[in-house]
Amino acid sequence: MRYLPLTGADRTAMLAAIGAPSVDDLFRDVPVSARLPGPVDLPAHLGEWEVEKAIAAMAARNRHSGDLASFLGAGAYRHHVPAAVDHLIQRSEFLTSYTPYQPEIAQGTLQYLFEFQTQVGMLTGMEVANASMYDGSTACAEAVEMARRITGRKRVVLSGNLHPHYAEVIRTLGALHETDIVQDAPRPAGGEALVPALDKATACVVVQYPDVFGNIRDLSALAAAAQANGALLVVAVTEVVSLGALVPPGAMGADIVVGEGQGLGGGLGFGGPYLGLFATRAKYVRQMPGRLCGETVDAEGRRGFVLTLSTREQHIRREKATSNICTNSGLCSLAFTIHLSLLGEAGFTKLAALNHARAVQAAQALAAVPGVSVLNPAFFNEFTLKLSREAAGVVEALVAKGILAGVPGARLWPGQADLANILLVAVTETNTTAEIEAFAAALAEVLA
Repeated sequence: MRYLPLTGADRTAMLAAIGAPSVDDLFRDVPVSARLPGPVDLPAHLGEWEVEKAIAAMAARNRHSGDLASFLGAGAYRHHVPAAVDHLIQRSEFLTSYTPYQPEIAQGTLQYLFEFQTQVGMLTGMEVANASMYDGSTACAEAVEMARRITGRKRVVLSGNLHPHYAEVIRTLGALHETDIVQDAPRPAGGEALVPALDKATACVVVQYPDVFGNIRDLSALAAAAQANGALLVVAVTEVVSLGALVPPGAMGADIVVGEGQGLGGGLGFGGPYLGLFATRAKYVRQMPGRLCGETVDAEGRRGFVLTLSTREQHIRREKATSNICTNSGLCSLAFTIHLSLLGEAGFTKLAALNHARAVQAAQALAAVPGVSVLNPAFFNEFTLKLSREAAGVVEALVAKGILAGVPGARLWPGQADLANILLVAVTETNTTAEIEAFAAALAEVLA
């Protein structure tokens, strides 16, 4: 049944039942200074089909990745999502279920969360993973808070090549706890030295892998230096598909691995919904935010699932909680699990190899354009170009030619003149040879 507005008679009857003389009387506790003096400045009401037509016209003004050849990345990536993923997550038992407050009767939900945790643990090379968080940036900020609790320290070192949005979320949450945050300037070509920044007062060092410019580095030495100073190494992964090709952070000594799971099962959107990944060492599990699903047996020895860790403090005593994120991106984690299950290990590594091969093809084609150089010594599926003119203007010119060329440095680091000519380019399995060739040709024309 569609929602229908109340009639005047309905309102009169309702007001009479509660003893209110008018609708305005219901708002008498709202100060006059906080009330609007008249109607909101919006068009008069329209019929349903008229609203649909108006909204469609507004939406048509956007140029999105489905319309054009897209090389956008910088934390959100376009991958092919099999039709089976959307079909399965829209089944009513999944689509309408929510966080299992009575977990023993939500075995299906607990099982897929258990499988999700297993997959995240395997991908990251860590011993334990939680049942997801909101997105990669909030998971990263929660990792910093977790490191502060474990070490009892307030000093945090951030890589200059950490995604600036992740760094900003860390600062926002850290400001509430007087966290001392240290961060160097971004280095598009890599090569930053983080070990000298560590000391005995450091709670953790946060790095991105691959970093925001696409650079790949061996984190083993940094992990050893952090351990020697009693600090934790937090690794953020914004492109989860990279873990199908790269050494997992856990194998290099990471203490906490966080990430964005949007690349598996989730499409691009205007800010979400996305999926936060969070994994750590087993010895830190009681400081891990969120919740943890576990496997057990019932009284008859049958396999079953439970919420192994879900502290009541997160719901009723928030000042004592390890985290105030007390839910999870359930439907997104299910899509992640289904997508990865459909791929399997062999399919996932093949997908990662295809992404890298396409990116190498694109980097070679673009590097041949006069006025363009590739800054990365190594990369997965995202790399950084240095152009002979400001990247923002080049991107706008290429949109007119049907190409979303990437993310200009000025978009992520506004006001930093040394990054104005920087362009972040991401290439996935969805980009064709024809698109890559068209990108190179159009870029040559714009820069000429």
